[in-house]
Amino acid sequence: MIGKAIRAQFADTMLEVGGQDPNLVVVIGDISHFALQPFARACPDRFFNIGICEPATVSLAAGLSRMDFHVVVHTISPFLIERSFEQIKLDFCYHKLSGNIITVGSAFDFSNLGVTHHCYGDFALLKTLPNVEIIYPGSAQEFDVFFKQTYNNQALTFFRIPATSHGHEIPQTDLIFGKGFLARPGQDITLVSTGPHLDTALEAADILAEQGLETEVVYIHTIRPLDTDLLANSLTKTGKIVVIEEHMRSGGLGDDILRYFHNDIDFKFASVSIPDNFIRTYGTYKQQIQSLDFTPARVVKEALSLYRE
Repeated sequence: MIGKAIRAQFADTMLEVGGQDPNLVVVIGDISHFALQPFARACPDRFFNIGICEPATVSLAAGLSRMDFHVVVHTISPFLIERSFEQIKLDFCYHKLSGNIITVGSAFDFSNLGVTHHCYGDFALLKTLPNVEIIYPGSAQEFDVFFKQTYNNQALTFFRIPATSHGHEIPQTDLIFGKGFLARPGQDITLVSTGPHLDTALEAADILAEQGLETEVVYIHTIRPLDTDLLANSLTKTGKIVVIEEHMRSGGLGDDILRYFHNDIDFKFASVSIPDNFIRTYGTYKQQIQSLDFTPARVVKEALSLYRE
């Protein structure tokens, strides 16, 4: 699955699981409808395109969940998480309903469309709600594995599908919901990455190795529940951590780490994240990456600053 777009894997996984489970229902808000046509043809009575009516789409999905369907609701992140937050809060979470929210276009993936199509704070919003799981798969393989592990549990599970994959294959035995992955052991400093930035962390670790530093790289695909055991073991060992995430600094993975461990472990912290501000510039995703400095060189700079303090 290396190189396969995660969004394409989403469509393939829906077709596979839908063919096996007659209770899987997919509800979309006029997005990915072409990619999902194989599912729509195979399961015509379990595919609904509600159109550009995102709050109503979420409410309809909650009703299907109430009828014991394993529902998937899907459209782009700002319209599903931000515009429809009240319906997620009240229709799903207040009524303790399970389901699956699958988005594309989070952070600045739709970079050329501007702030109306950006969503930097989806994790922070959803963390305010009970019984919500958050998964940020950085590869097609991860999405397929984690969806199959969680889609029919008793939680509301959020999958943030990035446009870009990190390009690394993780042994399937190491892909366990709620458990992070130790991508590289080390003892001098910890780099924690999520989503597409496992590659950024590993490249930075290679550069740091040339300077004599043994860097531990921890990859977190499950934001909630967080693998606090893996993180605590690494932090206790290195005492220094750089977190790389395409989320606002406020409410992101880095904030979780600070909140969980600041009373128990003495460590130094740095964040490579989206500033708590709007991204007002336009350009391609790669141009935004360079503008916001989500680069191995930036990670190395932050790591060396912590190490030399």
